[in-house]
Amino acid sequence: MNLPRLIRHALTLALFSFSFISIGQAESPAPSVHWGAIGYPENDRTLLAGLTVNRFTEFDGAGKRFNDIQETAGFNFATVSWTERLTRFRSMTFTGWTTNLTVGVGPTQDGLSRFLQNDVVHKLRELTEVPVGTKRDGTDFMLTGSLTKWKTLFGRREEGFFGIGFAGGTLYYEPFVRAGIRRLSLADMVKAFGGQDVRPIRTFSHFFRFSAMGRYGGIFESGTYRTLAPHSVLGQASISLADYRFEETFPPRWEIEVAASVDSGLFVDLQDEAIEERFVSLAITVPYVTFETWNDLINQKDYGPTFGLRLTLDLLQIYDEWIGPL
Repeated sequence: MNLPRLIRHALTLALFSFSFISIGQAESPAPSVHWGAIGYPENDRTLLAGLTVNRFTEFDGAGKRFNDIQETAGFNFATVSWTERLTRFRSMTFTGWTTNLTVGVGPTQDGLSRFLQNDVVHKLRELTEVPVGTKRDGTDFMLTGSLTKWKTLFGRREEGFFGIGFAGGTLYYEPFVRAGIRRLSLADMVKAFGGQDVRPIRTFSHFFRFSAMGRYGGIFESGTYRTLAPHSVLGQASISLADYRFEETFPPRWEIEVAASVDSGLFVDLQDEAIEERFVSLAITVPYVTFETWNDLINQKDYGPTFGLRLTLDLLQIYDEWIGPL
């Protein structure tokens, strides 16, 4: 792979994206949610395209093997994520329902993710380089579809959600269910339970919101990984910072979100026991663009599903801004 050329293309895409003068977060393409990516469903109508990178490392810095998967893999997916709010179909109404389709496909090659891990992150943190043995080369894809019901819990917005989905492709198959809250206002919750509208809490809620999700999925083997856990139980919580004062123009034009995830494990060890994983994720959204990265550093390890990143561009917002509502 021509790594310098790929880096130039990625930097060109980033500069092009940031040159635009409304916020959109795509659902994470599989397997990102099991690597630690923020995995909440999207409530607003969106169409986003971008690049997602995930890295599986068979060794850690000391040469210790993760499990019996004897190859390192860097998954480089070009992605498209489309979320649509449902309204009516014939005589049926679907108030509060959204549906999403997310597709990721691309070459599985080690160069880009190894460069980011060993030559960027590990050098900055003065860590030992992670050794690489056999490398997976090929083309992989994953497709995820979901149906989500949104409910108003405390304020005027739809903060609560529950839904079902399915992910499948060359890596694994997974039907799943999930439920949680998204961008919950502490002031609205206090008021709903009979508390007073205290100014410090209201001011705090103008800029900080909380999200949390529980997710259960059944895991079925595909062509790439043939030794997987039978199921996954995932919990995720996050806090986000933005200007949430003007709910009528929601979502805000910029947002910073920090999340922590615990997953019972997509992979198993040599005794066929699921390997629990823990991750931290950071997402930054500015007009039209979201950058997110996730890492297993809170696990104090650096192998297996170790890190990833994604850059997405909100095509629908750009179209609406330049041409008119679609």
